[in-house]
Parts: sequence; C-alpha cells; structure tokens
Amino acid sequence: MAARRDRADPTAPSRNSVVDDPADGWFPESAATTYDAPGGANAPEVVLPALQLLEALADGGPALELAVGTGRIPAPLACRGLSLSGIELSRAMAARIADKPGGERVAVTISDMTTARVAGEFSLVSLAFNTICNVLTQADEAEVFANAAAHLRPAGRLLIEVGVPDLRRLPPGQDAVPFALGIGPGGTSGSAGIESCDVVHQTFTSTHITVSPGGASRFRTTPSASAGRASST
Repeated sequence: MAARRDRADPTAPSRNSVVDDPADGWFPESAATTYDAPGGANAPEVVLPALQLLEALADGGPALELAVGTGRIPAPLACRGLSLSGIELSRAMAARIADKPGGERVAVTISDMTTARVAGEFSLVSLAFNTICNVLTQADEAEVFANAAAHLRPAGRLLIEVGVPDLRRLPPGQDAVPFALGIGPGGTSGSAGIESCDVVHQTFTSTHITVSPGGASRFRTTPSASAGRASST
C-alpha cells in the first residue's frame, strides 16, 4: 500500500551506528542494510513470476528499471541474458547490485528518475514494488512517465507495479494500519512498520521502528503518494 518498504530484520546487527548520506534520500545505508532480507518481496515465489513477465515483455531487447534499488529484479534478469540498465538515486542501495549474481552486468546511473537519461533505446522500462509512489506530486509523476517514454524504442513497453490502497477496509476514523511486525530471538529485539493514510491528499507515511538486542531503537519515516491520484498534492 505504500512505497518501497524497509524490510527490517530484527535479528540483524543494530543500524544505529550506521552513518546515512542525506543525498541517498529515503533509502540510505540504514535502509539498504536490510533491504534484501529474505521473505516478502524477496521471496522466490514472488520474484520468479516477475522475472518471467519482464523477460517476456522485453522480448529479447534491452530493459531499463527506474529506481533500480538493490537490483533484486535486474540482476537475475541479466543472468537470463537480457541487457539491463537502471537509474537509482541512492548510492547505498545501488552499491548492493554488483554483489548479486548478474549484478556486474547491470549498468547503473546514479540520479533522479524524473530527469536522468540513459544512452540508447529500450524495449521495456519498468518501475517495480510501488516505486512510483515515492514521487510525491502529480507533476513529478508526469515527469517520470515522460522520461520513461523518452527511453522507449518504437513499440516499447512501460510496466508499473503499484498497489491499490484498500482504504475501504479502514474502520471509520482510523487512519493508520500496521504492515510489518518482527520479533528477534528471545524477544530482545524487534521491528514494526505502521502506515498512516491521508485520504484527502492521497498520501501515506510509512513509519519504521527497530529495536536492537541492546535496547537501542531507531525511528524513521518515509512519505509516499498514491499513484494516479486525481489531483495534485
């Protein structure tokens, strides 16, 4: 229901000593550290159908992923023989790509996906795992779509994966729902994720809370917006 979520692992080392670079935006080193944690969107049963669909849509041609993240999709696609490029704002996230099988074959541009241009034309441009929701205004959404279109060869395809907020299931007056809860060994560490919804402005805020075995805690928030909303925020 929100943007790319911090897949916090309550059993991982504390992230409180991690130094984040503000240039990495909402996904700095502290988020990148556990972004590839097993399960969820990283589970094989989730990733494999996505790979099969993207491979079919690319039809043997080069593919570009906007907000490529840690490369969970393009790296295995490169292993299947496709030519892959990606645009990513966060250096901390992109630094994980080369460590994955096939990652060394993914050409990554560190920049903003609303304006960054990559050389060449592509059969497929994609945005996976709700990354379009990280664009907070309707005007910037339009810039992303225009930039994606500029990268496509004739008859190329643009694919966007985005969840639809299930707001009708919220009880009257409630504007927050938990989306993740993890408890570490012995109950001495854990993590939780809570999503707050602003129905009027069609925006969301994901709150991530982690507690290390030593008792230190970390609190971070990530804003996002509902893709395709009817009016600017």
